[in-house]
Amino acid sequence: MSSTDTTKKQEQFSISDLAKEFDITTRTIRFYEDQGLLSPTRKGQTRIYSKRDRVRLKLILRGKRLGFSLSETGRIFELYDHDKTSATQLETMMGIISEKKAHLHQQLDDINVVLNELENLELSCKETLDNIKNNK
Repeated sequence: MSSTDTTKKQEQFSISDLAKEFDITTRTIRFYEDQGLLSPTRKGQTRIYSKRDRVRLKLILRGKRLGFSLSETGRIFELYDHDKTSATQLETMMGIISEKKAHLHQQLDDINVVLNELENLELSCKETLDNIKNNK
């Protein structure tokens, strides 16, 4: 059984467990807690994170990679936690998702334009270099 399989079956996690699993610092996890995105229980001074906290941390980090701000992620969590059956909540969440998708599609288009320009520049440089070498 891999360590990932073991992690998924585990019910509680320490801050160091999560930091190691997601390759982030404990300070980062505490920051997300301060922002209200994670809510571990405490046993004395020790934070105890649940499977829910682990999933949320994974979503926070994935959201960051995709360009979601922490406030956007927090808003999605809040909408989801408040009422999963409310049409208004779901419509609001779908609006957030739609806006983010449009933004990501625009970024993808921009990236493709830059990649094409770089490929053309690279080809031009190669041709110029070949000409220089052939004229020596």
